[in-house]
Amino acid sequence: MTTTSCFEILDERFRRLFVGTAQLDRLHTGCRWAEGPAYLPAARSLVWSDIPNDRMLRLDECSSAVSVFRQPAGHSNGNTVDRSGRLVTCEHGGRRVSRTEFDGRVITLADRYDGKRLNSPNDAVVKSDGSIWFTDPTYGIDSDYEGHQAESEQGANRVYCLDASGHLRVVADDFVQPNGLAFSPDEKHLYIVDTGRSHRPDGPAHMRRFAVAEDGSLASGDVFADCTAGFFDGLRVDMQGRIWTSAGDGVHCYEPDGSLIGKIHVPEVVANVCFGGPKRNYLYICGTTSLYGVRLPVNGAKTF
Repeated sequence: MTTTSCFEILDERFRRLFVGTAQLDRLHTGCRWAEGPAYLPAARSLVWSDIPNDRMLRLDECSSAVSVFRQPAGHSNGNTVDRSGRLVTCEHGGRRVSRTEFDGRVITLADRYDGKRLNSPNDAVVKSDGSIWFTDPTYGIDSDYEGHQAESEQGANRVYCLDASGHLRVVADDFVQPNGLAFSPDEKHLYIVDTGRSHRPDGPAHMRRFAVAEDGSLASGDVFADCTAGFFDGLRVDMQGRIWTSAGDGVHCYEPDGSLIGKIHVPEVVANVCFGGPKRNYLYICGTTSLYGVRLPVNGAKTF
């Protein structure tokens, strides 16, 4: 199923980033809150989360068939792929970051910090050194809708780094509700979304950009962009460093200089995006109830 072309040019730099005849494809519908798309190159498939329904779905890119990948799924949210091709998942229900092994076992990578349970890991990204960076807001423990209602044991909403040796450390702790995150192609910067306005009327609805030092510490953290429609959530970066981020009216595209240059309008609130396909030039889009996609003349930065 396709809808009409829905690219909006806000800056002439966006014009070369899409083909005028390209269409927005609706690939699947029937979710309650679609999130966390991750592309598995070896399987030519996409896995994503349907958080309230406590399941993960799988799209076969070759046949377009959709099936249940895992249910129950720990109220999974964000997913990514590590350097070995294994699926890494943020689970609201399990309050953990897990990994799916090649033999199908699901193991816990991190579920506690300083002896206390994490809140509800939300989104994750893997750095080239094998470390896993993830956000830990409270959405999965705020109610039983996306997880299991509970009090925060951490008493703070942080961003963590789990290094290859299994050591977990805090890399940022000045967020209201840290959410989506992504590295620049050269990994010199880390973009992190704060959706604090979901909990406070005067809270943030922006994206910050941090400088990443050689020792893995973060500096600066200035506001990169304020969302002009609802909230940012999940995001991905293309090979030229442009940011493709979810928003209330679709997908927004930003240049590394902070300019909003264009939009892909989607008929549902968008939660997350992911580049897929053999050339990483098909943008998968998780709308509220549906999975969408559009082919672009740009390539996503390699994240695995």
